Amino acid sequence: MDREETAHFLRRCRARLEPSDVGLAAGARRRTPGLRREEVAQLAGMSVDYYTRLEQARGSRPSRQMLTALARALRLSEDERDHLFHLAGEEPPRDTQGPTQHVRPGLLMVLDRLYDAPAQVISARGEVLAQNAMAAALVGVAEPGRNIIRNYFLDPAGRNLFPPEDHEMHARAHVAQLRATLAARPQDRELQEMVAGLRADSAEFAELWEQHEVAVRRAAVKRFRHPVVGLLELDCEVLMGADQGQVLVVHSARPGTEAHERLQLLRVLGLQDLSPRVS
Repeated sequence: MDREETAHFLRRCRARLEPSDVGLAAGARRRTPGLRREEVAQLAGMSVDYYTRLEQARGSRPSRQMLTALARALRLSEDERDHLFHLAGEEPPRDTQGPTQHVRPGLLMVLDRLYDAPAQVISARGEVLAQNAMAAALVGVAEPGRNIIRNYFLDPAGRNLFPPEDHEMHARAHVAQLRATLAARPQDRELQEMVAGLRADSAEFAELWEQHEVAVRRAAVKRFRHPVVGLLELDCEVLMGADQGQVLVVHSARPGTEAHERLQLLRVLGLQDLSPRVS
């Protein structure tokens, strides 16, 4: 790892971004241009102390997962992401057999502009690649690499976000989506291993898998249980990425409904005093 060059590159990339570029409020007047270190750390899902040490050329070598999170937080192009990996002494991800994990800066810009609607970029495998502040307020801050399908079946807290009567519907939808994805990407080894692991670790998943239901993620109506604002019935729109390996999922409420009022309240509350949740 070239710590000095890595530190210089991170500082330069941070300085060129304004809060509005990443969906953050400008807040008080800033003495220096660019994002603050704590803002980058928040966007990347890491501690402020660790990111500060990276910028000061004294941090430990970041993992591949953390490098990917930094690339997204700093809105790096694919070439810039590869450069960051090289500086850290890592080979850039190639994703030759599966969906790319790199979210294009243009798509991230669209995500950031959706300031009043919860939105996430999700990979074909179900990994949360990026989310805006409203999505974090609705479903909790997504740790780098979090997989919503694996969490739904293997983490007891994975279903708390939804009413109990909707649990079976979501389970079937996840399995049907995963089967359709595997058929479309038969050479994706990571996806194959994920399915094998879920079949071994979750009796429910294994039973649903044997039913061979197939469905592609599309527009739907979903209900969310939020611990502060209550039940929200939201319209879910799914926008396909250019390479069809990523989707932009946007949730909205119809004007005049109780859900719309509660969503506006959630926007005001933001992330204040909200404990992390899992979706």
